[in-house]
Amino acid sequence: MLKPKKSLGQHFLRDHNIIRKIVGSLHAGELDEVVEVGPGEGALTDYLYPSFPKLHLLEVDHRSVTLLKHRFSDATIHHASVLDTDWKSMLPSDEKKYIIGNLPYYITSPILFKVLDSGGLFEQAVFMIQKEVAERLVAKPRTKAYGILSVQTQLLSDTELLFNVSREVFYPKPNVDSAVISIIPKKEQPDVDIAYLKKVIRTAFNQRRKKLSNAISTLVTDLSGISIDLNKRAEELEPEEFVLLTKELLQK
Repeated sequence: MLKPKKSLGQHFLRDHNIIRKIVGSLHAGELDEVVEVGPGEGALTDYLYPSFPKLHLLEVDHRSVTLLKHRFSDATIHHASVLDTDWKSMLPSDEKKYIIGNLPYYITSPILFKVLDSGGLFEQAVFMIQKEVAERLVAKPRTKAYGILSVQTQLLSDTELLFNVSREVFYPKPNVDSAVISIIPKKEQPDVDIAYLKKVIRTAFNQRRKKLSNAISTLVTDLSGISIDLNKRAEELEPEEFVLLTKELLQK
């Protein structure tokens, strides 16, 4: 048993019913490639290993790497940070690819965006993350949780909050509850400059209390002819309306 490292945000899952439920949420078949992010002691790996011969374990903690090599000798183990990983170099085959993991809370958003920005490489991601973040991913307009993460995630994927997980099933016990989400990246991204779309979304929500006409005035001075109601606030727009707004701003 490993001693959890606080610096790596490690909280080891102990409930086997929850583990089975998480693994059961993955749509992968036995011929598909499956990547597990941060396997730690191998709680999820115990259930993934027998079912997926093409299993990749991506782990930054050298202690875990040693343990995993001993316990799961047929898996492909990568001693690396998920944020530094080049997916296409790591997974060059044409097989369908899936990704799963209990994500460290402190790098959840960067990992989510790395998966979403991978160009549809993955068929599905199943992640356990902080409950509050999961609720933001699926939040609807005109709610407090709706924001940058909600809009970007919903434009780039079909995301579902599957179930909540109590903090009581981890060691050490975190200060927050968790939730398991399924993310199915969309094969086709919005037909607009994605970098500028993200800039528009970020600019609008950075001043979410202001009307859009004020919030996005730093991007374009001439807002005449914009079809979106600029008296609305960012939190009132549907994700698709940000795409339309971006297209119209690019024409200025």
